[in-house]
Amino acid sequence: MGQRNKAFGANFGRVIALLGCTALAGCGMAFSDKSTDPQPSPADPMAGIPRAEQPARCPGEGAALQVLGSGGPIAEAGRAGTSYLLWIDGEAKLLIDAGSGSFLRFAEAGGKVATLDAILLTHLHADHAGDVIDILNTGGFEGRTAPLTLVGPGDAPRFPATSEFIQRLIAKKGGAFAYNGGYGDGTEGKAQIEVRDIPSLGGNGEVTPLDVSNDFSVIAYPVDHGPVPALAYEIEVGDKAVVIAGDQSGRSLVFQMMLEDASPAILFAHHVINGEQGQPRGLHRTPAEIGQLAGAMKPARLVLTHNMERSLSRIEGSLDAIAQSYTGDVSVAADLDCYAL
Repeated sequence: MGQRNKAFGANFGRVIALLGCTALAGCGMAFSDKSTDPQPSPADPMAGIPRAEQPARCPGEGAALQVLGSGGPIAEAGRAGTSYLLWIDGEAKLLIDAGSGSFLRFAEAGGKVATLDAILLTHLHADHAGDVIDILNTGGFEGRTAPLTLVGPGDAPRFPATSEFIQRLIAKKGGAFAYNGGYGDGTEGKAQIEVRDIPSLGGNGEVTPLDVSNDFSVIAYPVDHGPVPALAYEIEVGDKAVVIAGDQSGRSLVFQMMLEDASPAILFAHHVINGEQGQPRGLHRTPAEIGQLAGAMKPARLVLTHNMERSLSRIEGSLDAIAQSYTGDVSVAADLDCYAL
């Protein structure tokens, strides 16, 4: 113990001496203060990417669609999982998808479950539905009593129907978050969730109008997303329509045919892969196929969202491929972007 104490004392003395030298800038040692050195700023991740002019916030009058989350399944800074919020006269009226991270964006946007007419899910991948339970959980503190409609795809191998998915989350007996079980029957201070499953059948299911609001209309379109049951949605507010294509492959021919020449105000297309070799095929449209969809649909504006680094890093090639079939306005979304209708 004696030698250990001596060693400690010697080391302590050196620390004190070094601190003294630092304070006096002496002892023959050079110390540089890095605190004022210019630091290189990180490159702007959106540099060179076409962006739509954005308001300071969504308008308090009229209708607007806000992109809550513009990212994909890989954690990439600044982008939450896919999610959209329809605003009408300053109130959040419709939530479409609730991907991982969108819970925070929902709060940042000022959304309230209490004002929603419905929640729509395109499919049950985590980057589209992972935060549904979080958003429902926060809604449980808002005192809503009116039933809440929730719509999503039917089942397929390895994918439950949306109704079963919600039951697995909130069932009072055996649910992963059973303490939110009041949503199942409208008790415990929570609104009852009324779930509707829309069969996708690989994109060949029936096109289904949804009666969920007096303020807007919705049509659900089955689309092909490989083995994953998936839907796209057309939302009409007054004389303006927007289409959320969701995750879909180029095999979604019925969807494309049904909306040919529809001319919506905005088509939101999911820009997940680039057109190069080695990209996962069969789940998503390539940029060329996005262009073909837009060329057939003829939207006034095409917005690319569900973006990933692998697609944005090749944005020039994507834009060139899209331009082969669609020559209208194209921009890339970021989280919390807002598009007035």
